[in-house]
Amino acid sequence: MRTVLITGANRGIGLALAQQYSARGDRVIAVCRRASPALDATGAQVESGIDVTDAAALAALARRLGDTRIDTLVLNAGILAKESLGEIDAAGFDSLRRQFEVNALGPLKVAQALLGHLADGARIGIVTSRMGSIADNGSGGYYGYRASKAAVNAIGKSLAVDLKPRGIAVFLLHPGYVATDMVGGRGDLTPEQAARQLIERLDTLTLEQTGTFWHGNGTPLPW
Repeated sequence: MRTVLITGANRGIGLALAQQYSARGDRVIAVCRRASPALDATGAQVESGIDVTDAAALAALARRLGDTRIDTLVLNAGILAKESLGEIDAAGFDSLRRQFEVNALGPLKVAQALLGHLADGARIGIVTSRMGSIADNGSGGYYGYRASKAAVNAIGKSLAVDLKPRGIAVFLLHPGYVATDMVGGRGDLTPEQAARQLIERLDTLTLEQTGTFWHGNGTPLPW
């Protein structure tokens, strides 16, 4: 039995990941701000009340985990807001900062807080977005989301370099355009389909590929 810890696990892709990892027999630790009946039904160990930007909450989580060793860490928690050039007021810039806190610094804070719990040879999947690809940006806008995802891509690459001596691989994973609450239920994939692809990537990518950027369907993505 492998131990999988997932952030943002109470709904959407995170919930689907918790359901599928649990169904195949892995021990799942589901981290979220608020639990949900669907998450409780998975049988996962639910750790609620945790904001990934809250260092004290993450330190408390690390203490509660005791001697637990994490084999797969899925950094999935994220938020999205839309900004239009010329209309970004003070509240808009506050929103940009919040997206950086959650989408870019959140994964780094979680990884650092749980560093001592990562098993040698573990895998880390950072759920990012192709909207963080500079080369792929042909439509503009979404300043906070794009920039925060580009930032987490850079953070993930540094994590890959720093953790490689321990045999820990880090992958930047774009799940696709997924029909979740974040995008108003629109999308090309269900959360279940996206989760299945992400799990396949984490199962099959190797240490030699650490620090790389992938679409969930297995296609490499440009930075």
